[in-house]
Amino acid sequence: MKKKILIFSTAYYPFVGGAEVAVKEITDLLSEDFQFDLICAKFQKDLPASEKIGAVTVYRIGIGKPIFDKLLLPFSGAIKVWKLQKENSYFCFWSVMVSFAGGAGYICNIFRSIIGRKKIPMVLTLQEGDSESHLKYKWAGLINLSWKVALKRTDFLTAISNFLLRRAEMKGYSGHRAIVPNGVNMEIFSQSFSDVEKEKMKNLLGKKNNDIFLITSSRLSRKNAVDDIISSLLFLPKNFSLIVVGKGEEGKNLQKQVDILNLSDRVKFLGFVRQDDIPKIFSVCDIFVRPSRSEGFGNSFIEAMAARLPVIATPVGGIPDFIDDKETGIFCSPDNPKSVAEAIRFLVDNPELKWNIIDKAFERVGKKYSWDHIAEEMKETVFGKI
Repeated sequence: MKKKILIFSTAYYPFVGGAEVAVKEITDLLSEDFQFDLICAKFQKDLPASEKIGAVTVYRIGIGKPIFDKLLLPFSGAIKVWKLQKENSYFCFWSVMVSFAGGAGYICNIFRSIIGRKKIPMVLTLQEGDSESHLKYKWAGLINLSWKVALKRTDFLTAISNFLLRRAEMKGYSGHRAIVPNGVNMEIFSQSFSDVEKEKMKNLLGKKNNDIFLITSSRLSRKNAVDDIISSLLFLPKNFSLIVVGKGEEGKNLQKQVDILNLSDRVKFLGFVRQDDIPKIFSVCDIFVRPSRSEGFGNSFIEAMAARLPVIATPVGGIPDFIDDKETGIFCSPDNPKSVAEAIRFLVDNPELKWNIIDKAFERVGKKYSWDHIAEEMKETVFGKI
């Protein structure tokens, strides 16, 4: 009989980030051994209260109003957890990030302890990408309380990077732990495209023979520093252009920046692009750039590496786990558009090094970051030891 696991994720499909992709990939690959249910906020009125997505039965809590749903999720979610636990007898709870959703699991366990019932083992996966300074600045008291409660009541902690594991240890966690990074779908991102397909994509994006296309794919947030890439174009020849894949709260500000700097003919915003369609765009681009201000891990980097794009990044957060300067990528300085431009020119001016970086990065991703490998780690290292 399959063991049953209840997952907590504040958001889930159709709202997709690195954490949501990780959950879906891992659960799809482990569905022969485990049965998965998931609790998340509803966020959108027209979404069903429950549905099956891949290998996961999703239960959405709330009325479809994002702030309201998120704030009530720990409490209304705990009621739902209690009912589901009676029906399913979960082997363990799995909270993705120190989140509102995870609070439902912790509250349920606290209540079980009060009435003398055995607590359900809690696995916590740290996926947070915000900097320590951001955590101190915004809602500092509430965030610190959430971390304190979560870490104290976690039975097994996984982190997607050494950076996040150190953060947990600094905040007092001393229990069972493991590094289980995010991964990449090698079948999707390492696929080849015909010359005809590439030519169509070049025409669609307006790429000419001598053009060099930079690309970044991420949520358009301040931490991902798309503004620095845009500003770096001022230090580069006019045949260098930027393709921006993604949506986010900084979208309007970035478009305004492009207009102010008179770069509208060199920056193209593609908005949201399905993950399956990103590799074809990658195939006609030359360099992936993301000079992050903070980063828990950074799925987009390893996706680009799997697609054989050279990567320019900053040595912050979890990025040094998979990028070594001038070996599997090139480092630039955070908050420094000129440094970004210099790293770009360095790659262009050193083609032999660039191809060595591409080969080593592709090899590293294939060995350490395929989802098959990550799912097996989660099964053996975490679920197999609870």
